[in-house]
Amino acid sequence: MDALMRAADPFRFYTRMNLAELTGLSASSVKDLLGLIKSVPGSCIYHHTHRFLQQHQHLSPEPPNDFAYWIANSLGDSELGERLASIDIIQYSTIRALRTEIAATIERHLARDPLAQERIARAGEEFHFIKSVSFVLPTEHVANDLREFADILKKITIDSIYYHVFEARLRLERATNDFSLWIESSLGEQALAREITRLDPYTRTLDNLRMTLIHIVERRISEDNGAHR
Repeated sequence: MDALMRAADPFRFYTRMNLAELTGLSASSVKDLLGLIKSVPGSCIYHHTHRFLQQHQHLSPEPPNDFAYWIANSLGDSELGERLASIDIIQYSTIRALRTEIAATIERHLARDPLAQERIARAGEEFHFIKSVSFVLPTEHVANDLREFADILKKITIDSIYYHVFEARLRLERATNDFSLWIESSLGEQALAREITRLDPYTRTLDNLRMTLIHIVERRISEDNGAHR
């Protein structure tokens, strides 16, 4: 096998552990909910809009949205529930932007229907804010070229893939996922980086995403080997 270009900087794989932690904050009306959505930590917005991804394996056709579900089912406001459920969370590259859109959607609804803020949840059905607490840990795996990168992708945990594809980009507000960033900046593989960036990870299980990434990288390795024969 021909030698592959070595990275200017090796890629260190990280993994993460996640805990859901109660904040002690709760809402019994849309007005209460709106105020807290504007002020709670971003980790709360992340938890209530992206928790479905942390299940790793199963994605519903429309990603769940805890705010929409609570408003529709506990407050009986199906119109606002539908408006919140229709927010396409994958279009927002930061939690901050997603928070702004959720708040704006609620505000527009209240402007049209001021009586909506008078709906009160029954005792025991309040919305309780939960935050997602992550612990990021380095693994023993380090890739110096695309072959090592593909081989490591085959054996790291899906928690590691989740961290580098979803969490690092959303919660750290990076322009793209860690894999694409490294492939472009350390290997100069701009086309490969763009191809990985264009993947829609929200429509795949993490195991499927792993296999897709491996396929794309190994195809690029084969192309490079063929060009040097």
